[in-house]
Amino acid sequence: MPVHDHGDRPYAWVGALSEKRATLTPGRVGLIDADTGVEYTYADLDRRANQTARLLRELGVERGDRVAVVSRNRPELVDCYFATAKLGAILAPLSHRLAARELTALLADAEPAALLVEEPFVAAVEEALDHDRDRATERERPALLSLPALEDGTRVESAPDVPWQPYGERLPDDASPLAHEAISLADPHLFLHTGGSTGLPKLVVQSHGAIAWNALNTITSWGLRPDDVTPMCFPFFHTGGWNVLTVPFFHLGATVVISREVAPGDLLAQIERHAGTVLVAVPAVLRFVAEHDAWERTDLSSLRFVKSGGGPCRESVIDAWADRAVDVSQGYGLTECGPNNFATPAGWEKPESIGVPGLYVDARVVDDEGRELPRGEIGELELASPHAGDRYWRNEEATAETFETADDGGSDDQRGLPWVSTGDLARVDSEGHYHIEGRKKTMFVSGGENVYPPEVENAIAAHPKVDEAVVVPVPDDRWGEVGKAVVEGDDSLTLAELETFLDGRLARFKRPRELAFVESMPTSGPSKIDRQAVEDAFGSRE
Repeated sequence: MPVHDHGDRPYAWVGALSEKRATLTPGRVGLIDADTGVEYTYADLDRRANQTARLLRELGVERGDRVAVVSRNRPELVDCYFATAKLGAILAPLSHRLAARELTALLADAEPAALLVEEPFVAAVEEALDHDRDRATERERPALLSLPALEDGTRVESAPDVPWQPYGERLPDDASPLAHEAISLADPHLFLHTGGSTGLPKLVVQSHGAIAWNALNTITSWGLRPDDVTPMCFPFFHTGGWNVLTVPFFHLGATVVISREVAPGDLLAQIERHAGTVLVAVPAVLRFVAEHDAWERTDLSSLRFVKSGGGPCRESVIDAWADRAVDVSQGYGLTECGPNNFATPAGWEKPESIGVPGLYVDARVVDDEGRELPRGEIGELELASPHAGDRYWRNEEATAETFETADDGGSDDQRGLPWVSTGDLARVDSEGHYHIEGRKKTMFVSGGENVYPPEVENAIAAHPKVDEAVVVPVPDDRWGEVGKAVVEGDDSLTLAELETFLDGRLARFKRPRELAFVESMPTSGPSKIDRQAVEDAFGSRE
């Protein structure tokens, strides 16, 4: 049987995660709202999901319809996740950090039947809806639901012709179980948008089956446990918010701690107060936490492991956590696949590596013609797994570029599984460990030699005056392109001083020929460095 055929059959348990978990462990705490101190058991979460599902039905949401949300992390988003699963509807969380033009495009693509917005972002969403007014006349306007910014009943004040309905007041009292929808593993459940750093964001379609496979892969490959507790560092508009730990934890009956904002001091307090056992964050967050005034006095003894994702983690950050007896390993994922694709083997001693493919992941490194390269050579990383996304919503051209159908002469089972082109350059070392060498689009050629910015950045970041570094190519009459180092740190650093420091660490052609400083790196998504913004600002000769 081809690998995806099983996903076309409807099962009663598909979409019933909150109900199943509430039956198995009704009294266990599944969610803690750190901002209000309220704890929600799995029985509470299922009751709330039933209420939300009934509200969405009253608003006309049916199977296959989209429910968009624009909000910070809060319990109502978890309610919507479970409720849309019950209805066979699709949750489309959109970033509250996007510009109106980007929100307009995503709302036009998703065509939500209902739109839930937290009060601080109502004005931006109204502007986006206003931009889309002409196109929206061809379809029904979504039902508009508002969330107060605080738990004090603060109401949304908006234009009189925009019919916002308070979410809490509209919730029905009936929290009884709903009749099961005939949902299959192949049916979509999440639309998660890409970062949009090189253009408008795209909506990645994730099915019930892909989400469940990622949860299973994460639990087994990372060794997650039912008694685990994690402070959630990723926003719910990001795949990290749902798929890195939240949904895997819900499968286990573990505990997720959320807050509307992620601040280093608050994160340390949550680890200590709730005895956090697992932490996954982007490198910048791990660095900010290690630099916080409360770092040395916070009890971190409950942490079993910490993972860094969303970019290379500097050696200085890894060392800072190691000094507190906490090992930091590097993960790797993307919205289009997983995102939990790699794991660190027992006895792991390669902090610069992302590890080895997880139990249900195939990986390969290929050249520009798609041929697999031998170990040690750098090429594009491709992934294949049942937890890969299906496609980009309404974007056939981009889908064809990223989601390639494998046809390598193998069995029919293998032909049906897509290889996802990540756009990242990687190599496999002699022991089978994978190393990310940078984005395919950020590699540049200087004097006929390939330069991979992450290697250069790691070397620069080891300088005591450097907190963070990004290397971008700039034109050069002699060499074609050379590197410019954009540095966050002590601006007394000179290019000559850096050159001396890099002597013996980097080949001469890799060393930057220019130096620039920023107060802080521009970010996108969950505190990830926005490399495109850096290149746009600094990618020219001075």
